[in-house]
Amino acid sequence: MRILWVPAIAAVLGACASASSDIIPAYVSPVMYQNHTCPQLAMEAQGISQRAAALSGAQDQKRTNDTIATTAAVVIFWPAAFFVGGDKQTAAELAQMKGQMVAVEQASTMKKCGIQFQGQRPPGT
Repeated sequence: MRILWVPAIAAVLGACASASSDIIPAYVSPVMYQNHTCPQLAMEAQGISQRAAALSGAQDQKRTNDTIATTAAVVIFWPAAFFVGGDKQTAAELAQMKGQMVAVEQASTMKKCGIQFQGQRPPGT
């Protein structure tokens, strides 16, 4: 009977939402910002940063909720597994915002504006 629980537990754990810090930026071309001035880039950066922060909070809340549901499913009541929702839409939008952060930084570097987002680095840099 234990052998049957292992795949079920693995499936439930795999459906959990990702932590916001684990979401990789989507590629966004810095070309879309090439005609922006430094003040325009700064305004873009502020808006992107605020949206990314809100999405990160929402994503981490989804992860917390999924962790609670998973724990309840494994330890207490298996039907709680149906409340584990995953993270597709919020994660995709957060990846897009992170990609825009990278693109704004790249455009800023090309224009020597000095705009940088704290804590946002693409993998391998």
